[in-house]
Amino acid sequence: MLYYAVVFFIVAIVAGLFGFTGIAAGAADIARILFFLFVVIFLASLVLGFLRGW
Repeated sequence: MLYYAVVFFIVAIVAGLFGFTGIAAGAADIARILFFLFVVIFLASLVLGFLRGW
């Protein structure tokens, strides 16, 4: 999931450089959503791992 967030971020940067602002904004939004989803799942699995270890 983090891989796809980075891919969409790179797509947004390249699209922004070439002037495709609509595509760049869409790709940046998707990258942001995927990144925050990754963080939430990571934190949930971290907490559950600590709880399970006890």
